[in-house]
Amino acid sequence: MFNEKEKLKEIINLGLEVAQVKDIDLLLEHILTRARRFVNADAGSIYIIEDDKLKFKYTQNDTLQKRLPSGKKLIYSTFSVPINNKSIAGYVALTGETLNMPDAYTLPEGVPYSFDKSYDRISKYRTQSMLTLPLKNNRGDIIGVLQLINAKSKDNRIIPFLKEDEPLIMHLANNAAIAIERAQMTRTIILRMIKMAELRDPQETGAHVNRVGSFAVEIYDAWATKRGIPQEQIDKNKDVLRMAAILHDVGKVAISDTILKKPGKLDNEEYEVMKHHTYLGARLFNESKSDFDEAAYIVALNHHERWDSNGYPGYINVMTGKTIPGYETADGRAKGKKGEEIPPFGRVVALADVYDALSSRRSYKDRWDEVKILETIEKERGKHFDPEMVDVFFNILDVIRSIAERYPDE
Repeated sequence: MFNEKEKLKEIINLGLEVAQVKDIDLLLEHILTRARRFVNADAGSIYIIEDDKLKFKYTQNDTLQKRLPSGKKLIYSTFSVPINNKSIAGYVALTGETLNMPDAYTLPEGVPYSFDKSYDRISKYRTQSMLTLPLKNNRGDIIGVLQLINAKSKDNRIIPFLKEDEPLIMHLANNAAIAIERAQMTRTIILRMIKMAELRDPQETGAHVNRVGSFAVEIYDAWATKRGIPQEQIDKNKDVLRMAAILHDVGKVAISDTILKKPGKLDNEEYEVMKHHTYLGARLFNESKSDFDEAAYIVALNHHERWDSNGYPGYINVMTGKTIPGYETADGRAKGKKGEEIPPFGRVVALADVYDALSSRRSYKDRWDEVKILETIEKERGKHFDPEMVDVFFNILDVIRSIAERYPDE
C-alpha cells in the first residue's frame, strides 16, 4: 500500500516507464501489473476496442496464479463483448464513466448492466470489489477499458477500492491509453510490412507471424528465467524480440515470384536462391539505430541456422552474400553457425517458426498431426534446435497451444 507521496511518484514513474515499451502485448502486461500494484488489487483485465467491439486482451489473477505449479502461467481465451450497457466493461466503454463497485454480486437497483458470474463459477474464484475505468487517449477517445478486481487490505482482506484513489488511477489509465495507442501504431506498421510481403508470398500471413512472435517470446521468457537472467533484461529483450520475430522472413520480398509462389516443393537450385532471404532481410537492419534494429537483424539472419551447424546462411558477409574468409567448408560453402554461436534470438525463432510451419497448411503439404509435430521437435533436440529451448517449449506447451487458438488462420 502506498502513501500519498508514494502514489504521486508511482504515477510519474509509470508514465516514464510505459513510454519506453514498444511492444503492445508487453505494454498491456506492464500497465496491468503496475495498475494492480497501485491499488493493491488481486486481479485485473484489459479490454481494447477493435472493430467496434471490446476485445478481452490481457488478464492477471494472483489467487488463481498461486494454484498453478511453479513456472506455469494462467491460460486465458480472448473474446469480444458488445459496446453497450449490458455488461460492466461494455457500459464503461460506451459512456466513459468510471464504475467503483464494493461488490459485483450486489449491484444497485435500476442499473442497466449486470455482472456475469460464469467465470467465477468455472474458476472457483469470487469477484467482489471492482473498479472499471475507461482508457482515453489525448483526444478523449475511448480506446479500451481497465478493470481492477478485489482490492486487498494490509491484512489481505478484500475491501472496496478507495474513492480518493479514482482521480490518480484515472490519470494512470489515461497515460496508459496514450502508450497503448502508440504501441498499436508500431504493431500496425510492422504488420503492414507483412501484408506487403504477403502480396509476394501467400504463406507469410499476419496470423502466422503473430503466432511465431508470440511463441518466440514465451519460449524465450521461460528459457531466460530458467537461466537466471535478470527480469529487467528479460523484459527489455521481450520488447524487441516479438517485433523482430514478426519480421523474420521479411527478406522474401526480394525473392522471385516464380520461386515464392511455386505451388510445389522447390528444386535444389530454387532452394539455394530461397536461402538468400536470410541475409537479404538482415540487410534492411544492417545500419542499427536501435535495439529493435539489432534484434531484427539477428533474427532475419539466424533463424535458419541449426544447433548442429547444418543450417544456413552461416558465416557470410551480409552485404555481399559471400563467405567470410576463413569460414569456408570443404566444398566452398559458408560454414554454418553451431550451438551457442547462434544468438539466442535466432535459436528461439528457429523453434517457433518450425513449430508453426508444421502446424499450418501449406501449398505443398497439409497440417501435421500434433503428435507427429511434437515427436519431430523432440527428435530434433540437439540437432536442429537448442536442447534447453526444446525442454522449456514442452514445459509451456499449454501456453503455446493457447497462442495458436488466439491467432487462427482466416
